[in-house]
Parts: sequence; structure tokens; C-alpha cells
Amino acid sequence: MDKSFNGWLNGFIGVLIFSGSLPATRVAVVDFDPTFLTSARAAIAGLLGFAMLFLFREKRPGPGDLVSLVVVALGVVVGFPLLTALALKHVTAAHSIIFVGLLPLATAIFGVLRGGDRPPPAFWLFSCLGSALVAGFALTQGVTASPVGDGLMLAAIIACGLGYAEGAALSRKLGGWQVICWALALSLPVMLALSFATLPPSFASVGPGAWIGLAYVSLFSMLIGFVFWYRGLAQGGIAAVGQLQLLQPFFGLALAASLLHERVSLLMVGVTLGVVACVFGAKKFAR
Repeated sequence: MDKSFNGWLNGFIGVLIFSGSLPATRVAVVDFDPTFLTSARAAIAGLLGFAMLFLFREKRPGPGDLVSLVVVALGVVVGFPLLTALALKHVTAAHSIIFVGLLPLATAIFGVLRGGDRPPPAFWLFSCLGSALVAGFALTQGVTASPVGDGLMLAAIIACGLGYAEGAALSRKLGGWQVICWALALSLPVMLALSFATLPPSFASVGPGAWIGLAYVSLFSMLIGFVFWYRGLAQGGIAAVGQLQLLQPFFGLALAASLLHERVSLLMVGVTLGVVACVFGAKKFAR
């Protein structure tokens, strides 16, 4: 298989894994404080990531890589998980998932700024069209949705796009799984301390759904998904493979409806189908 196909395949697997992140977070924040959830998921994944680095005797990153690793950590280890957890206190998982349609544009922009990507104009047309559909949906929900929740989701998208692009560029040098593991290891001391500082006084009221949600976002969203995602971005191009995130709302809405029994409106479905069409248009013109 050629490098481009491998990039799209690994990216697609990563998207499938990430599709469960917001529904799992929604379940977890019912019984867990968002700050504890963010620090706990990072601490659990960080311990596993550190063990993987030690087991495989990975070479330490150079001094010049530390700034990039800090950016990755702030974007995808702390920023996106915390901001989405806070947002999901105000909006449903189904509503928040639509905002994921903005991630490809954010990732592509940061891919140009940080990763050296240069997509053609037709690529930007489809990417902006998909994002415009998402923005239009958010505006139609202005009366019933939470401005706080929407604002937090937008901030989360910006942080995540930067973390994706920075990590993908660095993974060309260090390797995909190594980047997320080093970012998690770098964050581990702070996340462990914060986990203990925000530890609930009792776990008696924590239901099994919250534990399952914590396990999913710790193992899959925070670690395993990034192994495939960063590898895919590095192989197929940050801007190009990043468009696969337009598929994430489709899978996420299906999970929100089937597992959480949340209402998925016809407008949500229409917007999702629109952004799915945009990903194929962007893929055609991506280089």
C-alpha cells in the first residue's frame, strides 16, 4: 500500500476512535467534575505512555522539540479535554459533536502555519464550505443552545487544531505514538498532582457509566486514537487527512442517539451529510 493510502487509513481509524470521545465525556461529567476528569484521563494515559517509552527504550526528544511537545500537551492533553468537558455541562453531546466539523479547517490552517502544508484553492473552498455549514447550524441554535457551551466548544476546536497540526509535524521526526506519549509524559507530574487535588470526596455516587466514560477517554481518546491519527497526518498530509474529521460528527451523532438516547434533529443530520460531502470534495483536490 502507498504512503497516501496508509495515511488515510490510519486517519480514518483515528477518527472512528475519536468519535466516541464526546459521548463518553458527556456520560463521565454526569458524576465527575470536569477538572478531575481532564486530569485523571491525562494521568492514566500518561502513566501508560511513560511505560511504553520506557519499555521500548525510546530516545529522548531534543531540546528543540520541547516547545512543540508543550504545544501538543496544551492543545490535546489539557485544552481540548478540559474545554469540552466544561462545555458538556451546558450542551448535549449531539449538539457539541456538530462543532467537530470545524476541526478540519482549524487543523488545515495550523498545518499551513506550523506544518508547511500548501493545499490548492479548491481544497480551501470545500473546507470552508463544510465549516460554514457548521457555523450556520450553531447560529440556528442560538435561541435554545447555551452561548457558554458553544463558546467553550469553539475554544476547544482551536486548541485541538493547533495540537493536531503541531503533533503531526513533530511525528515526522519522532514517530506518531512517540509524540503523544512524550506529550503525556511531559504533562504527567502536573496532571497527577491535579488529579489528587480534585479527587472527589467519595466515589460512592459514581455510576458505572461514568467509569466506562473515564476508561474510554483515558485509553482510546487520549492514547490509542492518537497513535493512528498522528501517523495518518504525517503520512498523508496534515491538511488533507485532517478533512476526515468531517466524518466524525456522523459517527458521533449515531453514538449519541443509540447509546445516550439524545435527540438528533433532521437539521443535525442534514448538516452532517453536508460536511461529509465536503470531505470528499476536499480529498479530491488535496495534495
